[in-house]
Amino acid sequence: MRDYARELPEHTGIYIGENDLFLEIFRGNDCSDEADRPPLLFVHGAFTGSWMWSKYIPHFMAAGWDSYCINLRGHYKSRSVDFTKVEFENYLEDIREAISAIAGECAVPPVVIGFSMGGILSQKLAESVGIAGLVLIDSSISRQVHDEVPYQDLAPEIPGVVIPAPARDEQSSPDETPEDIAFQRKYLSMESARAFGVFSFHFGAEGISIDGSKITCPSLVISAVNDAAADRRGQAMARHIGGEYLGLRGTTHTGLLVGQRYHEAVSRIMIWLTRFDEKRVHPSGARLASRRST
Repeated sequence: MRDYARELPEHTGIYIGENDLFLEIFRGNDCSDEADRPPLLFVHGAFTGSWMWSKYIPHFMAAGWDSYCINLRGHYKSRSVDFTKVEFENYLEDIREAISAIAGECAVPPVVIGFSMGGILSQKLAESVGIAGLVLIDSSISRQVHDEVPYQDLAPEIPGVVIPAPARDEQSSPDETPEDIAFQRKYLSMESARAFGVFSFHFGAEGISIDGSKITCPSLVISAVNDAAADRRGQAMARHIGGEYLGLRGTTHTGLLVGQRYHEAVSRIMIWLTRFDEKRVHPSGARLASRRST
């Protein structure tokens, strides 16, 4: 099996906060002329960790972006915790801890890039925390988006005290090879049922309310699209937070990060990030475009 996490470029890792959150730090290559670029903070989804970004990070490093990958409490190399006691709000505290640590090093707040559970956490955080930008990759949806485009024919599961790691017994998916799936299977771990119980409609949650009017930073929503409803949900999420939208047909949830078409999402994010270089040259023009929806 190819372990993409072991192929990552040279980087450093530190433990932050009282929960010993493991923060991986990847310095952008040849970034002497990009000192005032915002750094990037990557927030993983449920069951995973910073390893889930292994295919993404080399591209952003090569383009000169300083990248930070947080591991929420109990995930990957962060200190083990009792998952029966972990709440959604605890994960929000973890992301705030990471932003505080980054602010101690950088002159500007980060662009936050959240996947799945990390996406709904990042949306909630963006209501009240000043960040440079927000990118959501197949994010868990808010209550408002679900009201507009609800999941149909759900038979919600009742979670136990914790949720075990997904088995990933399948050998391939539309955009993932057996090697891609084996890589995930190696690292996937359990998750907090309490956290899931407040945001996941598949587990009977009422959903997290997001006040889109409070998210004033530029934003981008990328969705894996396998049917018309998924596309409508992605568009509704982008409208709700005033962001741009890209739906990638024929991709899967985890395939957007570790599958064979992951580079399509990376390329779109790279294009979107150019606004932060343009802002240094045309500061007023970048602000005018910040909440344009497409």
